[in-house]
Amino acid sequence: MTGNASPSQSHNRKSLILLSGRGYPELAEQISAELGVELTATSAYDFANGEIYVRYEDSVRGSDAFVIQSHTAPINTWVMETLIMIDALKRASAKRITVVTPFYPYSRQDKKHRGREPISARLISDLFERAGADRIMSVDLHTAQIQGFFDGPVDHLFALPLLADYVEAKYSGAKFTVVSPDSGRLRVAERWTDRLGGCPLAFIHKTRDPLKPNEVVAHRVVGDVAGRSCILVDDMIDTGSTIVSAARQLKDAGAADVIIVATHGILSGPAIDRLKNAPINEVVLTNTLPIPPERQIDGMTVLSIAPLIARAIREVFEDGSVTSLFDGAS
Repeated sequence: MTGNASPSQSHNRKSLILLSGRGYPELAEQISAELGVELTATSAYDFANGEIYVRYEDSVRGSDAFVIQSHTAPINTWVMETLIMIDALKRASAKRITVVTPFYPYSRQDKKHRGREPISARLISDLFERAGADRIMSVDLHTAQIQGFFDGPVDHLFALPLLADYVEAKYSGAKFTVVSPDSGRLRVAERWTDRLGGCPLAFIHKTRDPLKPNEVVAHRVVGDVAGRSCILVDDMIDTGSTIVSAARQLKDAGAADVIIVATHGILSGPAIDRLKNAPINEVVLTNTLPIPPERQIDGMTVLSIAPLIARAIREVFEDGSVTSLFDGAS
């Protein structure tokens, strides 16, 4: 039978809606533009005592809702706002709720190092699920095991193709060595070497004091870096201590160039001053987190993650294949 859909068929058709938290609305707007879908009007504000209020101005009943929230500082505020947004959608009868958190909050607290410690990354998943989320989408999780914390689909996207394409084009003809800042990130570095045609792999042997967060003592370089362009890769840069210490180790070991590449630019506290004074050629980041002009420096490039997230949202909404977005393939 051909012809226009009946009213009942039209009513049952899925509708995609995008909702933005207040953590980083500019990224949500970029994703909206990529998809050609307007953000749903939302009223959100804080009461005098800090409590958060959220209300959607349009109906969300029966929708496939994607809550886009960047969990930047103040991270606890935006986690709470995300939970309230999910709850509001659930109570307004949204059909499916996906939390799009480009930077997964508390991702470094994914296991217990000592007794009486929490596993906060698991707690975040539990909170999202209890609030009513059906699915989570994130970019470059700190550890793959976080996917198992959520009792539902987790779309783990990789920024590697975006970052590698930029580095290959910018430094065409260079003799690359991919460097992991520690042995724990070797799997990420191995994906880079595969992407770059099997170039050498190196890592920094280091120790970390568990009693001093963000403090690292770098020791020595393991691998061939002398006279080579070293791509120093990590998932995030927070205070910059780890990555800058590694860059100095590479230069001391005879590296010709050092290019720092990371997905998440947290850039807390002294990070910018450390990067300014580091012996590096360039810092390449994505905009999973906001990097305002005052936190940017000469030699810093920020690539937009919006096209990748928009493509993943479209594939999820249309029940398509998103495997190529998960495994780092182009």
